[in-house]
Amino acid sequence: MLKVILVVVAIILLTIGIVWLIDKFVPKKMKPILNLLLWGIIVYLGYITFNSVYDELRFNEIKDERYQVVVDRLIDIQKAQVAYKQVNGEYTDKYENLIKFIDSAQVPVTQRRDSTILDEEQTRAFGVDMYKTITLVDTLRYYSVKDSLFKDVDYRKMMDVGVGKPGAKFELKAGKLDDIPVFEASVDKSIVLDGEDKNLISNEKQTVSVDGVNGPTITVGSMNEVKTTGNWPKNFAKKE
Repeated sequence: MLKVILVVVAIILLTIGIVWLIDKFVPKKMKPILNLLLWGIIVYLGYITFNSVYDELRFNEIKDERYQVVVDRLIDIQKAQVAYKQVNGEYTDKYENLIKFIDSAQVPVTQRRDSTILDEEQTRAFGVDMYKTITLVDTLRYYSVKDSLFKDVDYRKMMDVGVGKPGAKFELKAGKLDDIPVFEASVDKSIVLDGEDKNLISNEKQTVSVDGVNGPTITVGSMNEVKTTGNWPKNFAKKE
């Protein structure tokens, strides 16, 4: 958009220069018509420039509002998946599994501690007492996923994007990467920004910025690397 504005401003300045030249060198009979025509062009170009700036400012405001809704729901999915894996040892690619899990799951709070015990095999082999260190996991208590993580949250709608294209849902994937469980929930930016200017949406999908949501989608987790974080900047992560 900056290039467009610069071009329009350059044309306006050029037109003003032409008006000055006409005023100086063109015969008086022709001046009123040409001046009126050129000033009309200047006003029109100024109007285009104003609309270009205003449309982008409005787009950015709408974008930030919609992105916040999307990020909040992706954070809910993230919390549910992390708790689900803690109990089941893997992530799920089905939202109904997450909802059932939240409804009933009791997640253990554990404590790991080292203990030394007699190594019977080594003792028999060497004829003297041999010891080995083992790690014990003690369960201290259990907590309800629903009451602790999703109190006052309508988690049954976490799969709904909630803004943009009506009825849109997040795409949910789960699997393993080098035998390590991974998951990914995502939505294309064009779905979130549905109804807005297509050129501005296209530019937004190519964003590469430290304070922006980079790439064509808004995503939490990844199927290509082991992580549970999202691709949004910190200013959007209000629920984390």
